[in-house]
Amino acid sequence: MFTGIVEELGTVLALRNEGNGRRLRLGLRRVLDDLKPEDSLMVNGVCLTAVSVDALAGQAEVQAVGETLSKTTIGQLGQGHRVHVERALTLSTRLGGHLVQGHVDCAGRVTRLERRALGAELELAFPAPFLRYVARTGSICLDGVSLTVADQARQEGGEGRARVALIPYTLEHTLLGERRPGEALNVEFDCLAKYIEQLLSHGAAVAGRSGGLGLDALEQLGY
Repeated sequence: MFTGIVEELGTVLALRNEGNGRRLRLGLRRVLDDLKPEDSLMVNGVCLTAVSVDALAGQAEVQAVGETLSKTTIGQLGQGHRVHVERALTLSTRLGGHLVQGHVDCAGRVTRLERRALGAELELAFPAPFLRYVARTGSICLDGVSLTVADQARQEGGEGRARVALIPYTLEHTLLGERRPGEALNVEFDCLAKYIEQLLSHGAAVAGRSGGLGLDALEQLGY
């Protein structure tokens, strides 16, 4: 699990194909303090495994399998690209963002980035079926950055649309302020919304068999 609070900006130093996957060598500093092989790193919102760590050289390598390359923007990275990096949280970590799994739901698309007197506003398009997971002032993770939905999400032209506000600190410490319309972003919706949906769907099925969501149905659901 992660928090969506970017710890540092890493740099892609080299890439190497491995079967249908890819190995990326990243230039890092801060996250190398206690990083070891087999630890998880979130790179641009994608949970990847560190397969080698060289703290003296300021480098670590991560692997991405074919499915990850096909469903996220990791496959679009090239040498010299900068990336958001965060280590997995511990039980003593302050949860400054929200609970993020590093399991990308879809690739979204920047439709607008508008600078304001204080910060900026970014609008994102994504597949319409994911609209049900977006709530006003709820949480959303873009390229590994925990953000708050600024307005009610809507459907437009067959796509879902949502806006997030980028405060000056976010613009200074992440790459979101450099995104341009048409660029892809890794999107992870709030995992709590997905679990609640699953529970409610299961509860409706149980209620349908028992004639209502009464004490019997709740007992079958484990309450």
